[in-house]
Amino acid sequence: MQEKYDITGMSCAACSTRVEKAVSSLPGMEQCSVNLLKNSMVVNYDDHTLTSSQIVEAVEKAGYGAVLETKGGQKTAAGAKASPVDTARQEYESMRRRVIWSFVFTVPLFYISMGHMMGWPLPGFFLGTENSMIYAMTLFLLALPVAIINSKYYRNGFKTLFHGSPNMDSLIALGSGASMVYGVYALYKIAYGFGHGDLAMVTQFTHDLYFEGAGTILTLITLGKFFEARAKGKTSDAINKLLNLAPKTATVVRDGVESVVPVEELETGDVLIVKAGESIPVDGVVLEGTASVDESAITGESIPVDKETGDKVIGATVNRSGYFRMRATKVGEDTALAQIIRLVDEATSSKAPIAKLADRVAGVFVPVVIAIAVVSAIVWLICGATFEFALTIAVSVLVVSCPCALGLATPTAIMVGTGRGATNGVLIKSAEALETAHSVQTVVMDKTGTITQGQPMVTDIACPENVDCGELLQIAASLEKLSEHPLARAIVAEAERKGVSYLPVKNFEQIPGQGIRGEIDGAECLAGNQKMMNAFSIHGESMEELQDQMASDGKTPLFFVKDGLLLGMIAVADVVKPTSKEAIQELKHMGIEVVMLTGDHRKTAEAIRRQVGVDRVIAEVLPQDKEREIRRIQESGRKVAMVGDGINDAPALARADVGIAIGAGTDVAMESADIVLMKNDLLDVAGAIELSKATIRNIKENLFWAFFYNVIGIPVAAGCYYVAFGLKMNPMVAALAMSFSSVFVVSNALRLRFFKPKHGSAAVTAQAAAVTEPVVHKTAAVSPAERAERQAAETKQNGGIVMKRELTVEGMMCQNCVKHVRKALEGIEGASDVEVSLEEKKATVCVPESVTDEMLKAAVVDAGYEVTAIN
Repeated sequence: MQEKYDITGMSCAACSTRVEKAVSSLPGMEQCSVNLLKNSMVVNYDDHTLTSSQIVEAVEKAGYGAVLETKGGQKTAAGAKASPVDTARQEYESMRRRVIWSFVFTVPLFYISMGHMMGWPLPGFFLGTENSMIYAMTLFLLALPVAIINSKYYRNGFKTLFHGSPNMDSLIALGSGASMVYGVYALYKIAYGFGHGDLAMVTQFTHDLYFEGAGTILTLITLGKFFEARAKGKTSDAINKLLNLAPKTATVVRDGVESVVPVEELETGDVLIVKAGESIPVDGVVLEGTASVDESAITGESIPVDKETGDKVIGATVNRSGYFRMRATKVGEDTALAQIIRLVDEATSSKAPIAKLADRVAGVFVPVVIAIAVVSAIVWLICGATFEFALTIAVSVLVVSCPCALGLATPTAIMVGTGRGATNGVLIKSAEALETAHSVQTVVMDKTGTITQGQPMVTDIACPENVDCGELLQIAASLEKLSEHPLARAIVAEAERKGVSYLPVKNFEQIPGQGIRGEIDGAECLAGNQKMMNAFSIHGESMEELQDQMASDGKTPLFFVKDGLLLGMIAVADVVKPTSKEAIQELKHMGIEVVMLTGDHRKTAEAIRRQVGVDRVIAEVLPQDKEREIRRIQESGRKVAMVGDGINDAPALARADVGIAIGAGTDVAMESADIVLMKNDLLDVAGAIELSKATIRNIKENLFWAFFYNVIGIPVAAGCYYVAFGLKMNPMVAALAMSFSSVFVVSNALRLRFFKPKHGSAAVTAQAAAVTEPVVHKTAAVSPAERAERQAAETKQNGGIVMKRELTVEGMMCQNCVKHVRKALEGIEGASDVEVSLEEKKATVCVPESVTDEMLKAAVVDAGYEVTAIN
């Protein structure tokens, strides 16, 4: 049985590891995955051996809280569950208030305590031995609110310490707590000194107040936690935006009456109505009508798909033009969109949080430091030292080993690194992404909107020698301006870019599945695909040959006719971005494998592969297939980065070790990703990996120096060199040493401000902005009269009547198959006008009456294919 729990009380990787170990040790537990970022736990267990209450009890014994969630997302505890967005927002607001108020008290605390040492101007009543009590009480009253505001560190730190699993909170609590306790002790000694006239004691303990150390420790750590909470708040938005993608209502026909009902009330078998511009509410099958449906949100297909009776439609896709009735086949959690939401949630839940080195060593570091402090104090007491001396030694050990530098080592480098990334157009959303990106071995890219522009553009204009291409574009744009089809918008956009004027169109008509027609200056004009040309018996040999070439390059050719004369052809395609090829080559030079995943047809995908040079391509995949392919690569032991921009990429982005979203893509893709390319340029993928390497290197340097200071400082603080050299570190010097180590760490992190990627988009901005001009083709002109004469001559030569036959051919898989079938039919004596369609699996040919069906079938069969029907 699989269950999901909300876990409370976790603050670092040591906490999640502790929970995971506690639950995994239960009998009957098969798998346990704790996600620190989402504060959740997913378990698989044998419900005959183990129960939910036992799991909750194990988590509570480890020192944390657990609440079981039901399938509907409600907690088993009383009351409705707060949404992830609300929870994250509340955590962020809480941390923001804590940071602000901490600084309100820490700034004057630090200024007053360090002012007399640094020569800063201070009021007279803080100076001199006679004002020592005023000075000490002021510091105490400023430090106390900081400790109260950040009391969570003490609660969690001591709680985990008592449970035998100390974490970073334990270090913070011990370090700042020891400073506070010793400061209070010094207050009493100052009061005692004044009461007994011992001014030497007053002077001594006035310099042994460590309230500023406690306040500074708590405030700086809280500042780091604040930035962490801000980043975590983004993770919950992705699923909520997916949920908002589908329409909230649907038009349903029940008992012959149309009514608008909430989508939640739909049932399998309901008949729905979808009009132009509306989103399809659920998955289903078209009962009647036609439409052009934009499925890019789900499949990634950039070109809208024509739908007619019997075709399947997917919920959350958009009806761009047309009207149809559909029957709901999948509703609720069974729809394709619901499956995507589930995949995103599962992928983010199973992704392990980053195991920071500082947290991994905390479990060993803290007990060792405590032991050193206690042992040092006891040894000095045994040796005859005073209690004050022994306490000073113990506090010095705890303060010098304070996790301030250890805690700052990672977040400061991440802050500077991510800031530098943003300057270069790379938005890095998490430390996990920074740690993982430097070791990426495979980059998987979506095609639509990532490698390509994501919207159709005119790529080729072809017309006979006796036709002006400007006239072709003018007539094409005049017709297409009245159409709602996205391909039409591409042609209109090209005409507007060239300043072409529009001609008035009369009797405009859309022909479903074929194209459009209308009258311009009294002449009937047609605009459509090959099916429309066949329906109106309009042919052009050179154009048809060019069409096959365009189709093999992944382009969609559209034909235009005026008064029965073929004016030409305009090809439209989702073109490759100017920098995509260079970016892919850069990644390959870095030793990274590049894979392209797409929901497009294999023919289109292969055309893009040839243009940009990816290592391999996987086409015609649905969102769950993309996520499965990412998982398959990961299972082979490789680190995977996924680059995408669509909602359909969200599960794969979440599943990958590093998810990278294109900035111009959907909000859902960007929320699911770890890195966002704000400049919408693939070259920044290589730049992000370089930045990751530099940042991780900086983090390791910081951690080394943080530990180095502790290794040097702890023996000195423990008094190891006092007898031999008289070298002793009082808590003030320990606090200064700790502060210096923090300054060193921060200064080292600031070096990342000067990072410049070798591979980035800055050098190619001008190139990326360039507009691609369509290629113009001129073909030999053949008028209808010339074609008729040619056909008559061929008929006479072949000695009889020419008949047009249509064959249904099975076994064709690609354009090479099309060429083989065409060649086989053209080899028949007297055959002409051979046309082969891979999509329709049909071939048409004009042959003399003497050519029998058996001869046609034999020619195709000999080529290696099967003929199932001849009409």
